Amino acid sequence: MSSVPAPFTAAHRSYVKRLYRRFLTNELNWIVQRDLWRARALAIRAEFERNRDVHDPRALAALFAKAEAALADRQHPDPYRPPEAPDGTKWERNLPPPVGPLFDHETYNQEHGRAGN
Repeated sequence: MSSVPAPFTAAHRSYVKRLYRRFLTNELNWIVQRDLWRARALAIRAEFERNRDVHDPRALAALFAKAEAALADRQHPDPYRPPEAPDGTKWERNLPPPVGPLFDHETYNQEHGRAGN
């Protein structure tokens, strides 16, 4: 049995969609300006469309390996994270104050023999 899904099954389509999305996301990490990124996105789409009618499982496996290697070579070292997502720049910034009871400093100082200033 082969590890490559049969052409145009649900697993194959899902894998190709995820691969395409990873390519677009990675390019958006490198190219921030949308007008420049759009040209690169069209080139990626053209590459995927060129290989659309490949049905041979061995050829598909070779294409997938080549695409994964190309994506790994071009992977951005510091990918974009939405600001409020985990690891984003605003993650846990300005948290709401705790809801629990407030600490009474004056009572604590009196009980422990500390004079209030």
